[in-house]
Amino acid sequence: MGARWIKLAVLYLVFGIGVGLFMSMTLQLNWASAHAHVNLVGFATTAIFGLVYSVYPGAAKNTLGQWHFWLHNLGVPVFLVSTFLVQVSGMLDVAHIFTYAGGGAFGLGVILFIVNALTNLNDSTIIGSSKD
Repeated sequence: MGARWIKLAVLYLVFGIGVGLFMSMTLQLNWASAHAHVNLVGFATTAIFGLVYSVYPGAAKNTLGQWHFWLHNLGVPVFLVSTFLVQVSGMLDVAHIFTYAGGGAFGLGVILFIVNALTNLNDSTIIGSSKD
């Protein structure tokens, strides 16, 4: 499961770099917040979760890990749409709907990750441990 997270993170990285290049070429710097959110929420957090789940594959396979995966990967794209919509005239109300729906799913997924990490990550579940 960790590899799936990391592959998705790479897609966010490509998209984030693309937005940055667009901003640089057109000098439309008003997209900076969206660009930052794609890179931080999309790439960085997804990659970190992927690394954690690569080291602790049991945590990725349990119910908390599965729910986290789906909440994150359904919520983050919806949330990221909102970061672009806030810059479009007349779309602020729609953007807020996307923010609450996507951000709520992402936030709930993070809470599940925290619970999963605090209850299921330990030295005996790490890859290469004697109990693996």
